[in-house]
Amino acid sequence: MGQKSIEIVKQSGLNVKELVEKLQSAYADECLAYIQYWEGARIPVGILSKNLADEMTEHATEELEHANLIAKRIMELGATVPVGPKAWLNKSTCGCFEPLDSNVMALLEQNISSERCAIDVYKDLADYTRGKDDITYKLAVKILEEETEHEQDLEDIKNDMETMLD
Repeated sequence: MGQKSIEIVKQSGLNVKELVEKLQSAYADECLAYIQYWEGARIPVGILSKNLADEMTEHATEELEHANLIAKRIMELGATVPVGPKAWLNKSTCGCFEPLDSNVMALLEQNISSERCAIDVYKDLADYTRGKDDITYKLAVKILEEETEHEQDLEDIKNDMETMLD
């Protein structure tokens, strides 16, 4: 635990417990997003299924990286990460879509929806920490940029599919 990190956050006027709860929720979202993407990448069928599978595998890797970055910040603030799927679902803001439909369009819709939720989570975290906790703020902005890219990547594949089907 970083005593100085905790002190800086307290001095900024932020509630450390509330910040940790937001971070734990984001961590849970990232763990669930990793599973959603990883499992979803194994099942697409149809037009552009290979493109989607490759994109989803890349996104899974990036979601896991996000979880690692958030876990590090949580520990710096003297707390622990939620452990296991039950805890993740309890803490999650965005939840997890089970990729039960192998149709490319269905998978795209699920994951675009999840990315939009993640964008909202990190926008909220960035707004909450702006000008108060630079470390968490920079982390939130970095992940927000990547989640925005994920949404765009998926929308591009969706647009390509719709163009092919016209």
